[in-house]
Amino acid sequence: MPRNERTVNDHRTVTADRTGTITGKRTVTGRRAVRRRGALAVAAVLAAAGTTLTALPQPALAAPPRPAPAALPPQTIADPVHFWNDVLMEVVRREGGGPGPMSRAAAMLNAAIYDAESSYQLKWKGKITSEPYIRAEKYAGWIEGPDEEERVVGRTAYNILLGLYPSQTNYLDARFRERFGTEPTGFDLLDTTIVGPMVKQMRDARNGDGSDNDQVYVADNKPGAWRPTSYPDMVDPGCTRDSQAVTPFWGKVKPFALTSGSQFRPPTPGLYGTYEKLLAGDAYKQQVAAVRAVGADGPTKATPKIERTPEQEAVAWFWANDEDGTYKPPGQLLQATREVATQRKLSTYENARLFALVSIAMADAGIAVRDVKYLTPIDLWRPVSAIRDSGLDPDWKPLLKTRAGVNVTPCFPAWASGHATFGASWAGVMKRYFGNDNIAFTMTTDEPQSPIKSRSFTSFSQAAEEDAQSRVWLGVHFPWDAEDGLVLGDRIADHVYTTKLRKL
Repeated sequence: MPRNERTVNDHRTVTADRTGTITGKRTVTGRRAVRRRGALAVAAVLAAAGTTLTALPQPALAAPPRPAPAALPPQTIADPVHFWNDVLMEVVRREGGGPGPMSRAAAMLNAAIYDAESSYQLKWKGKITSEPYIRAEKYAGWIEGPDEEERVVGRTAYNILLGLYPSQTNYLDARFRERFGTEPTGFDLLDTTIVGPMVKQMRDARNGDGSDNDQVYVADNKPGAWRPTSYPDMVDPGCTRDSQAVTPFWGKVKPFALTSGSQFRPPTPGLYGTYEKLLAGDAYKQQVAAVRAVGADGPTKATPKIERTPEQEAVAWFWANDEDGTYKPPGQLLQATREVATQRKLSTYENARLFALVSIAMADAGIAVRDVKYLTPIDLWRPVSAIRDSGLDPDWKPLLKTRAGVNVTPCFPAWASGHATFGASWAGVMKRYFGNDNIAFTMTTDEPQSPIKSRSFTSFSQAAEEDAQSRVWLGVHFPWDAEDGLVLGDRIADHVYTTKLRKL
């Protein structure tokens, strides 16, 4: 059986002999032969039959529970929510790709973890203190098993990630063994009673969400409209054709909380509704002049002076995380979430809610900013195109470059900034969750070209604003890309926080 079929949807490899049966009304325990990753197939069979597992009073049970699983091995990351987000970030480093798919994966992972953790709370603590994302279930069980909270979270997370990244099966298996000291193939009744339903409901919710759209972008060749940013003196093989524009369809993906990607769509840049009016406007000319002065890699004959300080250049690189091999912008913000959560000593339940809220907001930020980039009247060209193709400076290059030293620009329209939108959506959730924006924290970066590896802030908004401004200093965005992204991100955060996972 292919490795990527070891999920809740595969029910061909479960067998039981003699009296071993599982139904929606009674659980009878006998000798079983289970040849299935985590027994998720049982949950799939029951779900397909429309059967719901329900807990019965203990006298109705015909046999005692199975022997307890072995104790967990020593852990370097104590909290399971933190551990599985660490796994996700390493998967992203290995897989690469755009920030939209990565943020979708994070939202699926953390919303599923949150609902699974909520189910655990409902079962063994008797209540939940905030709404589930989809549904929490009071699943079957005699007594709470050893490390049950850890197993509910971990086995849910493992199966969500396995479905999203089947090519990373070996790595995911290794991290599962690291966490539990056992193979993912081992039987655990929780797979049937709660893990399977949690995984299935998340997959069902995202099935057909438009994330697999293979639409190819066709650029408008008008001045001001986005075009590939590879030039003879700065060749970018990943951006030589219109069709290489990254995820042009992503603005149409079904959001996790918003009604649509266009729900909070800002007006066109500078309120210019056409490319002709845009290029003729004074505001546009000021935008070009600003990024030309602070975002250049070095002086040229036409642009002899660079007005960027050494600190601004270092900060620009700190926030980059553009290349494959990094955890990408959403991953950097998830890492910051972990730092703050650890500092504030959050419980697993609190962590699950915080990471779910942050991830849902960033997933919808990724969708909304792609709507702005591709589905509005202005698919704005990048600063390098604005400066070179208009004749202002044919030698100008942005500061951003690959590890090989080639100057590049992300291969999609400029307006609005994804970094700004992700950063503001993250900061907006964090300040609402903690009830205070002015919380000091330190965060890190994956960016190999950054001369600084950690940076401290006095507020979440300060970090988001610096994240946004960094893209201007790198020479890949205009100031209004950053400004509009910050507004868009905070509106998304407010909507997510006030409509999802609300306190009861």
